[in-house]
Amino acid sequence: MALLEVSNVSKQFGGLAAVSNVDFHVEEGEIVSIIGPNGAGKTTIFNLLTGVYTVTEGKIVFNGEEIQNKKVQHIVNAGIARTFQNIRLFKNMRTIENVMIGFHQNTKYNTFDLIFRTPRFRKYEKAAHEKALEVLDSLGFGKYIHTYAGNLPYGEQRKLEIARAIATGAKLLLLDEPAAGMNPQESAELLEFIKGLQAKGFTIILIEHDMSVVMNISDRIYVLDHGRMIADGLPEEIANNQTVIEAYLGKSEDDADD
Repeated sequence: MALLEVSNVSKQFGGLAAVSNVDFHVEEGEIVSIIGPNGAGKTTIFNLLTGVYTVTEGKIVFNGEEIQNKKVQHIVNAGIARTFQNIRLFKNMRTIENVMIGFHQNTKYNTFDLIFRTPRFRKYEKAAHEKALEVLDSLGFGKYIHTYAGNLPYGEQRKLEIARAIATGAKLLLLDEPAAGMNPQESAELLEFIKGLQAKGFTIILIEHDMSVVMNISDRIYVLDHGRMIADGLPEEIANNQTVIEAYLGKSEDDADD
C-alpha cells in the first residue's frame, strides 16, 4: 500500500473547479514532484492534503487512514507537515526557538502551567529544547542554533522552515516551492539538503518551478494543467512529453489547427 493515495479528488469553489478528478500516489521514501503552469491547482492540492480546504469529492488515504476533510491538527498529528511559498519563520526568534515551535503541537501543559512556569511546563520545555537540538544537529544547523532566524542567509531560512516541519514528527513533508528566490548555488545546496532528507527516511512531495531542481531530484513527476492531471512518469519521460511541453509553452502555430 502506498503511503499516500489520492483518489478521484475534486475541489470546487462555487461553480469553479480548482482541481478535478485528481489521482496520484506516493510510496514511502519517494521524492515526488507536482509541476504545472501557474494556476494549475498545485497549491490547492497541498491545501486539500493538509486540511486547509475541504474535499468536494474523492478520497485521501495517508498511512492507511482516510484524512480528507479532517482538521489541520489531526493531519499534522497523523504525520504530514508542509512549508509555504513565502517564508513564515519567526524572524525575531532564535533558530532553536523556531524549531521548538514545531514540537509544541504535542504540548501537554495548559495555560496555567505556562503562566506560572510549573514543573510540568519546565519538563516539556526542556524536552522540546533537547529534541530541537537533535533536529538541528542532524541537519547540520549546529552553528546556527542561537542565530536569530532573520539573520540567517536566505537559503538557510528555507532549510529552517523544513526543520520546523520535521519537528512536528512528520513522515511526509510537503515542500511548496522551496527553491523560490534562490540563486543557482543556493538551489544546488537545497537539492543536496532534500536528498539528505530522503536518505534519512523522509517521504517528500515537492511543488517547484525550478526545473533543474525538479529533474535532478524527483523519483517521479506528476503534471497538472487547469486542475487536471495530464501526465505522470519519470523525469526523462516528462521532459520529452509533448502534452507537457504544450501545457507550459502552448502549441505552435503549425500545430494550432491539428
